Amino acid sequence: MIEDDQRLAAMVATYLGQNGFAVQHSATAAEGLQQLQHANDGESFAIVLLDLMLPDADGLDVCRQIRAFPAPLNALPIVMLTAKGDPMDRVVGLELGADDYIPKPFEPRELLARLRAVLRRQQGTPATEQHLLRFGRLEIDLDARVIRLDDQDKPVTSYQFNLLAAMADRAGRVLSREQLMDAVKGEPLEAFDRSIDVHIGRLRAAIEDDPKQPKRIITVRGAGYVFAKAQDV
Repeated sequence: MIEDDQRLAAMVATYLGQNGFAVQHSATAAEGLQQLQHANDGESFAIVLLDLMLPDADGLDVCRQIRAFPAPLNALPIVMLTAKGDPMDRVVGLELGADDYIPKPFEPRELLARLRAVLRRQQGTPATEQHLLRFGRLEIDLDARVIRLDDQDKPVTSYQFNLLAAMADRAGRVLSREQLMDAVKGEPLEAFDRSIDVHIGRLRAAIEDDPKQPKRIITVRGAGYVFAKAQDV
């Protein structure tokens, strides 16, 4: 947990500790990033709780740096905490790779539910007998949870991987935003209208040759999105 509010951090650590989580706290961005970078020295992390407003850095910049780490650290789920209520902050956070976003003040039970939901999404994969989905030059490895284009890994968040896998598992079918959220989250959670659109934009940036003219994830106006079943791109 990277959070400069010591009182809040202690409360969260105590509550999550009572519910099966071991919390490691950093009060600054520099300390948190250092702990993450040393994770390969025997430590391991399942998820990052990241405050948006830190004394030595902007949480959005920290999120961007984590996503630039080498694998597997760059795929760690990130849940952002912020006292800001501007929906645009949420959109920017998702665009930079956050998996979820919780405004302060929050109920500890909501935080726990959100963390568990994010971890379930990371561990889950669509029900399919195939472990490697191929669409032209694009490969989706369900076991390794890796997306490859032209044999090059394309890093995305765990949420975005699950979203693409869910769409690929239903290739050729138009899916509404509500259907996509249900397929990925598996349960109703509060979300703002643009969350799916933001994640789709991130996926297009990763797998499309020209994200402005997508050939793999296609928008069906007024209906939702469809993942192209036949791909020659």
